[in-house]
Amino acid sequence: MKKTIVTVLCICIVIALIFFSIAAGGRDFSANQTATLNILLMICSCSIAYCFIAGEITHNYSQMDKLWSLLPVIYAWVIVFHGGMSVRTVVYALIVTAWGIRLTVNFARKGAYRLKFWEGNEDYRWSIVRKNPIFSHGFAWTLFDLLFISVYQNLLVLAICLPCLACTESDVPFGLTDIIAAGLAVAFLLLETVSDEYQWAFHKEKNALLKEAGKLSDLPYPYSLGFNTFGPWAYMRHPNYLGEQGIWLSLYIFAIAAGVTKFGIFHITFAGPLLLVLLFMGSSVLGEKISSGKYPKYADYTSQVCKYIPIRKYKPDNAENAAGD
Repeated sequence: MKKTIVTVLCICIVIALIFFSIAAGGRDFSANQTATLNILLMICSCSIAYCFIAGEITHNYSQMDKLWSLLPVIYAWVIVFHGGMSVRTVVYALIVTAWGIRLTVNFARKGAYRLKFWEGNEDYRWSIVRKNPIFSHGFAWTLFDLLFISVYQNLLVLAICLPCLACTESDVPFGLTDIIAAGLAVAFLLLETVSDEYQWAFHKEKNALLKEAGKLSDLPYPYSLGFNTFGPWAYMRHPNYLGEQGIWLSLYIFAIAAGVTKFGIFHITFAGPLLLVLLFMGSSVLGEKISSGKYPKYADYTSQVCKYIPIRKYKPDNAENAAGD
């Protein structure tokens, strides 16, 4: 865990240096694009301050979780309006808006939002992370809240939107590569939407059954497993994570279509989608560690089903007797 924290802090420092170098006038952005980036950085700075202060005062550390689906929509449309409203950037912003609506609705039905925005249900994983011995001293958690939850995640959310900014001064017309980028992003959005709907329906039914049965082992199969194996979850352990990463990697293809990349595919804004992938690598490890501790059959599930590649369907041993296991 200590190595993980050190790695996180190092990543925070690296990404902060990248952003400051861009804001100072890096060669990858024009003067107009840098001016737009400065506006985005001001919004990002306000969000950082809010997340840290509100989190420390209320002890609800899901402030950034609630903003995660809202900020990219704001960033995308700021870029569109300051960048000349090209077809490419408008399509990019529309996809991000659809993504933001879906994610906001999904988080809202979990009780995350309240009229008093700083209230609402906290993501259950933060309470588990806080129990780690490394955070036994209050200052350690405060530092983690500042550097990772507030600073790093806010900068990451801004970073994943920057391929749109890179497209604003392109004179390459909207074409086939853009259509491929949009099509892939929409496909991944549909995968994420379907996956979350199956997940929501499963746990809603499981929790309703638990109120009557009292304990997990008394539930009918497959609810007795405790974890979802319906829909895409029967073939992938994290179809929603695949969808989320796929959306932002697909949106980066717009930068390739705009002709702003070097050596065909590389641009500094690829740092955002890449760091998002790294974040979900850590998040998936944490989630699976939690599930393995809660559900006896989860190890069997992970042994059969890949994280992201739908090679085979989950077939639990003695499925007909699983309810009594």
